Amino acid sequence: MVKKSSQQRDLFESERSFRLLVEGVADYALYMLDPAGTITSWNIGGERIKGYSPEEILGQHFSRFYTETDRANGKPARALGIAREKGRYEEEGWRVRKDGTFFWASVVIDPIYEDGELVGFAKITRDITERRNTQLKLDAMQKQLAESQKFDALGQLTGGIAHDFNNLLMIISGSLHMLKRGTEDAAKLQRAISAIETATRRGAALTNQLLTFARRQSVNPQAIDFAERIAAIREVLDAGVGSSVRLVLDIDRDVWPIRADVSELETALLNLVINARDAMPDGGTVTIGAHNAVLDEPPLAGDFVAIDVADTGLGIPDDVLDKIFEPFFTTKPIGKGTGLGLSQVHGFAHQAGGTIKVASELGKGTTFTILLPRGEEVPSRETGGGSSFSGSGTVLLVEDNPDVASVSVGLLEQLGYSVRRVADAEAALREIEKNGVDFVFSDIVMPGKMDGLSLAQHLRQIRPGLPILLATGYSEVAAGVRGDFPILRKPYEIHELSEAIAKLPR
Repeated sequence: MVKKSSQQRDLFESERSFRLLVEGVADYALYMLDPAGTITSWNIGGERIKGYSPEEILGQHFSRFYTETDRANGKPARALGIAREKGRYEEEGWRVRKDGTFFWASVVIDPIYEDGELVGFAKITRDITERRNTQLKLDAMQKQLAESQKFDALGQLTGGIAHDFNNLLMIISGSLHMLKRGTEDAAKLQRAISAIETATRRGAALTNQLLTFARRQSVNPQAIDFAERIAAIREVLDAGVGSSVRLVLDIDRDVWPIRADVSELETALLNLVINARDAMPDGGTVTIGAHNAVLDEPPLAGDFVAIDVADTGLGIPDDVLDKIFEPFFTTKPIGKGTGLGLSQVHGFAHQAGGTIKVASELGKGTTFTILLPRGEEVPSRETGGGSSFSGSGTVLLVEDNPDVASVSVGLLEQLGYSVRRVADAEAALREIEKNGVDFVFSDIVMPGKMDGLSLAQHLRQIRPGLPILLATGYSEVAAGVRGDFPILRKPYEIHELSEAIAKLPR
């Protein structure tokens, strides 16, 4: 009997100590609910946080702590239901004090069972308004900092682009002035024409960098004969390295074709060549090489072509090496670079399904290696007598810009085509219905109810056998074209136009 009395006393003391502990906690509202949600116990923390004394709140429903909107939406009942079903309910949200003011609460509700039967709920509420306000202020400061960094990056970008484009415009305007003077010196004329061609290509490459960075560039992967492509842009690469740097090619004779976007590949090579040139202020050698590589290093596994661009320049310090592919990062003086060149190369390599690696040693030079997936064999081309630059038939040119249309008409006529030009899709449909044409060459972006892509899709339905070639300098919708229709990038040269037309299905 004495033993039982002692156990009862110990149990009573234990319960009393626990009750005093709960009732004495001031930073948390710790209280009990019956199965219906009525408050059956209350502590000093509940009084401090919510403003009710025990006499005022005991026997009341806990839903009075919720906002009117939450009560109307049945949130209190849902909270108890989730606690029963899931074994616990946790959330953060607005709650209401006795005086009507709001506070941001962290809430936990646990169901309490006795002999397998639900006898009520234990509820813990904490006022975390101050912590939330601090977090909101921190988020606002971080957002403001991010916006500031954006403007800094934009300023750096626009400064570099303005410098590069002003240089290109200076080359073009100066060369045009020389041509207008009508000099009879053939060498000077040729130099002026070559300077304009080089500046135009460099401007197109710079635009490609911007579009790639802005993710507005459509990508058209295709099989590419690397040796043939290098030969086609050799003059551009030579102009890129300048007179004090020697360009050497070391391409294996049995190198596989690669699968990539031609324009992006050319831009990447030009960016690497110019980067290599800038790393050799006193001159040197840039070597472009290519060899086959079979990889078994996940995620890259299979047949690849490794393209090396190596220089004999200053090398890259270790503290800079990890940052070189970041957009806007550049070690060049202000106004001497956009910081997008290597970022474009990195983006191109990964978008093509490959990667890029770099090895550098101070004072000895740097080698960039682009790994690109092997492509299908490139179909052999007809040879002899420039046949690829001639054609016949009637083409419908759909171009709203009269100056661009004039240039395109001239190129098409040089290739031997008869050209009809209209300014929009509606006029194109009328012309095709009235006269018929051999193929359609349309810009994507144009005024009217239909753009070039919509026109092409409509023509595919009503004239399924009519060949269609699209062109664009910038277009978000071009990204959705993919392989549906061939796309020619502006600015394009006559050989690119000829090649694109030759690939059209007939």
